[in-house]
Amino acid sequence: MSANATAAGAGRRIIAVMVLIPFVVTLTLWAFAWPAARTAPRDLPIGLAGPATVVTALEQDLARHEGAFEVHRYEDGAAARAAIADRDVYGAVVVTPGGTELLTASAASPVVAGLLREAVTSMAPEGARVQVTDVVTAPAGDPRGAVLASSLLPLALAGAAAGVVTTLLGLRGGRAVAALAGAAALAGLVGTALAHSWLGALGGNWWAEAGVLGLTVLAIGSTFAGLAALVGKPGLGLGALLMILLGNPFSGVSSAPELLPTAVGTLGQWLPPGAAGSALRSVSSFEGAAAGGPLLVPALWAAAGLTATALGARRRSAEPARDAAAAAPVPARAG
Repeated sequence: MSANATAAGAGRRIIAVMVLIPFVVTLTLWAFAWPAARTAPRDLPIGLAGPATVVTALEQDLARHEGAFEVHRYEDGAAARAAIADRDVYGAVVVTPGGTELLTASAASPVVAGLLREAVTSMAPEGARVQVTDVVTAPAGDPRGAVLASSLLPLALAGAAAGVVTTLLGLRGGRAVAALAGAAALAGLVGTALAHSWLGALGGNWWAEAGVLGLTVLAIGSTFAGLAALVGKPGLGLGALLMILLGNPFSGVSSAPELLPTAVGTLGQWLPPGAAGSALRSVSSFEGAAAGGPLLVPALWAAAGLTATALGARRRSAEPARDAAAAAPVPARAG
């Protein structure tokens, strides 16, 4: 190769680096900063209970915040509390002859609980007192939800590491599946020991929480390994884009999916990190209420990833055999 050709190749690589890095920075800032800058309620489920005329007036007041709230009516305070416990709504306003009471659930989202407190207090007549009751409190070790939000990225990184290491070590088929499953199970146990037993950031059934964490790591890890098995090492980059660059900031775990731009919040709940955050809140504080849908998401990703890992290994194993057969000389026919 001539010196000119070598210099030209080096120049192209320099330009590629100069263009690629700003692009990655732009994409990362967009994914992380833009949803945070656009945080606001969008069809946030909230309940109302009380006399029909009063509830209608409250509903009209909430409607002034166009598109912010999705109102559900309940017969009384008990029904509203049950809806909060079932994770049908984030909170409820209950009007009785004794006054107005706001029911919140900081375990569902401390940010939403604060937002509802501000919104309902601002709507109350001047001088009127609004009693605030936290129906489902956040765990004592994580009253602001900061630990849960901070745990999501390490969880995603653990899954990514499992998929990348499995791929780079050349594990295929059943061996790859066993490695991914074993790593996910151990990660779930260790993560729960830290978050539940040590930090007190989770307060539900220990083994259910470990199952959610392990399933999440398995879903992310098998996605990395499956994509790499199908398309090679570029699949690892695609896995990082989906699970870390988009999955983490789009999860809504630091606030709530309904506080993110609509498309972002919806997409985040179809990716394992976001679904895991919702499922973990359910099993930690709501006795598993409304956990079925969020758990189905990582389960489907895990099934697809493990299937791709196994099928991709078979396809790659078959390619050398086909190449060898094609290169073999054709025996001459007897004349």
